[in-house]
Amino acid sequence: MKKLLKSGFVQKAFTAILLLTAAAHLSMGPAKTRPDEERGHRKTEVEKGSRKKAKSKPGHVNGFSLDEIVGTVNAIQANPAIAQFEFRVSNKWIKGGHNRSWIQGFYGGGQEDNSRKKPFVYDNSEPPILLGANEGANPVEYILHGLAGCMTTTMVLHAAANGINIDSVESKLEGDLDVQGFLGLNDQVRNGYQQIRVTFTVEGDLTQEEKMKLESFVQKSPVFDIVTNKVPVQVALQF
Repeated sequence: MKKLLKSGFVQKAFTAILLLTAAAHLSMGPAKTRPDEERGHRKTEVEKGSRKKAKSKPGHVNGFSLDEIVGTVNAIQANPAIAQFEFRVSNKWIKGGHNRSWIQGFYGGGQEDNSRKKPFVYDNSEPPILLGANEGANPVEYILHGLAGCMTTTMVLHAAANGINIDSVESKLEGDLDVQGFLGLNDQVRNGYQQIRVTFTVEGDLTQEEKMKLESFVQKSPVFDIVTNKVPVQVALQF
């Protein structure tokens, strides 16, 4: 177990715990790429670089190391307590609709994680039509971002564990929200999203069975679970 902790296997436990039933099916194969021109928007240098790295290295599927997946799963099976995580965010109001969040440390794998040398910083704001100045995306847009990211990672990770090579994944998310709710203008309107629509575009040499598996994988996403099921939220104000 100490060896696994030092090697970094346990730090990947949050995602790999989803693979407990799939580890026996691990396999690998070459991934494919397609020209940037086939994508529907202009490529940044980061995106271009990512496309160049689309082919899996030996022992990898969809960018994941099969050895690390198996090692993490084995570690969790040997000690389920290390699968417990606590994630954290700190936030400070700036002015008006502008506030800022910092994300850095978390607890996981039976210890405090200090792998992030600097915090991730996110500015939250509103567009002028909602009394903001566009210092950042608004929080409900971050929800869509989090949902897209989590569902994508969950899909490709489960696919890797099942030996399914994916060439590319893109998604588009739309959320319908009536602001009368949170503005207190109509108590019959909910404060949050009334509906969210997610559309994935997946490319790869996939069988019909593999396509059906991918459809089931996305719903294993933790954020999908959060937004589709009620989560107890404790709120405390300190003065």
